[in-house]
Amino acid sequence: MTRYLLASCGGAGLLYLLLGLLPVQALTKSEVLDSKLVEKSSEKLVIAKKENRHEIITNNGGVLPHKLKNQPVIGNNKQDSSVLSQKQENRNIELNSAPNSSLQIYPTSANSSQISNKIAQVTSVSQLSDVQPTDWAFQALQSLVERYGCIAGYPNSTYRGNRPMTRYEFAAGLNACLDRVSEIIATATTNLVTKEDLGTLQRLQEEFAAELAALRGRVDTLEAHTAELEANQFSTTTKLNGEVIVAAIGATGGSPGTDDPNIILTNRVRLNLNTSFTGKDLLITGLQSYNFLGGLDGRGSLQESLGLASPLLSASSARTSFEPQFPGIDVKTLSDVGANDVELYKLLYIFPVADKLTLFAGTAAEVSDAFPAITPFYGEGQESISRFGNLNPVVRVSGGTSGSGLASAVGFIFNISNQLDLRALYGSVNANIPQNAPDILPGVSGTPLGSGFFGGSSVIATQLTFRPTSSIDIGLNYANSYHEINILGTGLTSSDIGALAGVSLGTPVKLNSFGGTVTWRFSPKIALSGYGAAIFVDDSARDVDASSTFTSWMVGLHFNDLFHQGNNAGILFGQPLYRTSADGDAELASTGVDRATPYHLEAYYRLKVSDNISITPGAFVLFNPEGDSRNDTTTVGVLRTTFTF
Repeated sequence: MTRYLLASCGGAGLLYLLLGLLPVQALTKSEVLDSKLVEKSSEKLVIAKKENRHEIITNNGGVLPHKLKNQPVIGNNKQDSSVLSQKQENRNIELNSAPNSSLQIYPTSANSSQISNKIAQVTSVSQLSDVQPTDWAFQALQSLVERYGCIAGYPNSTYRGNRPMTRYEFAAGLNACLDRVSEIIATATTNLVTKEDLGTLQRLQEEFAAELAALRGRVDTLEAHTAELEANQFSTTTKLNGEVIVAAIGATGGSPGTDDPNIILTNRVRLNLNTSFTGKDLLITGLQSYNFLGGLDGRGSLQESLGLASPLLSASSARTSFEPQFPGIDVKTLSDVGANDVELYKLLYIFPVADKLTLFAGTAAEVSDAFPAITPFYGEGQESISRFGNLNPVVRVSGGTSGSGLASAVGFIFNISNQLDLRALYGSVNANIPQNAPDILPGVSGTPLGSGFFGGSSVIATQLTFRPTSSIDIGLNYANSYHEINILGTGLTSSDIGALAGVSLGTPVKLNSFGGTVTWRFSPKIALSGYGAAIFVDDSARDVDASSTFTSWMVGLHFNDLFHQGNNAGILFGQPLYRTSADGDAELASTGVDRATPYHLEAYYRLKVSDNISITPGAFVLFNPEGDSRNDTTTVGVLRTTFTF
């Protein structure tokens, strides 16, 4: 009878006891349901499903390096310019890095041994701390350990016998025990194996023959795929992604006496090399080219043809979301940039230094790289088609979203809690230039933005991001800027150049900018979003006393999965940047301007053709463009096609 009981324990008891044998260990404290990894505890793993792929991430930011993860991924699930944003729910650092702002890196990670616990062979059941003599299966486990030596435990000396396992796991464990029994028989050094044991094992082997064959086939397939990937991989540390935008743009209206411009066909191409040296850091190297024209005097730009651009650098409210702020020119040195010339637009390194603190630094960066976009309209290649609709103007101050990596910057991200984080940076435009060039205009040198890392034009910007509920996001912005010339540096209005109207261009200015953005997702597929901004401009010269105030606001509705899954739409209305007051030597408007409050109305619909291709038709209408009632109501239509890879 005793022999029969031992045989039963050694055979049927395998069904409950072989989890520790598995050569491919199940993920701790999680289970597989409908092909998804579902979290059972906040200690280790969560699953994020993005479109048609899964991402497995740890709560402290770790990433499982396997094929399900299409990493790296940097921000807000938009395919456009770079944003380093924080997902508070899982505390993952996300970089919305152009060209593919679903680029994300998770720099604070546990290593793979923390995620998938390796098994360790035990020689006595007493080595398993969670197995007690009173457990109902204690004798069966003791028999398998001491008679056959084919039971393994976890590195922390636990067996975890109560967790469920799949038939594949059982088949793998059974196979390990069969190999051990075969070894014992082959060596013929013991008579511990009985006929009853062999009979039971034979029946189990026959019953699970199909599962064993399937498991072997899966392992062979995985090994073949792994070998192929290793042979053809670009780099063990670097991932390549890209975005290509091709768009047709047409416009009508503009200033009196101008003809409607021809429809133009434009492109912007971006490639990102995303490198991680430790699995926790990220180095972004971005290249881009575009065929927008403009140069120093704006010649050849759509805005110049409409008569709605500033006399220098083509700043205008008629600008689309995906064109650079200074097309056709390197604003640092006023040198020309040819159509489709390749330039370095991003060089930024992000690295964690503590559980809640991450630092970043780079010589080609933008304010928007550090601050999460609160509004769902952000996405140069996927969402709003206008520069006005994408971001709060305070983020754009001082070239903060130039599209060409204008500044050298250093900063930090401090995760105060899951609902609150604080980010700040210092940026200097001409950090690589040691001396100012000679003047080309009175008070304006050939390096109009100054020189040196702590000299010339600079900005200190900060954002406090608050998520009081899962459906509400709030961002509060402040920026303190100094410019060696009289500009705002937003590219949003022709008044951007000559911010203090009636004061010479060579007058240095100080800017204090305040803004707030709110998004309320009042249903799963509809969000209400808006922003407000105020920019206070003061002279920074001894012989001038002048100040002005600019304001702007926007409100809109954003729709997810409209008419079809993956198709997004937006409709928004607001006031572009407008000079609302002027004191001292400053004027409210340039001579001849008939002041009137400008308004912006926009609608677009993004059609998702595939996971990698989208088409966005849209249009925006400008009422009283550039704050001048003499200008005709202007309509700009866009048909944008975006390819991502």
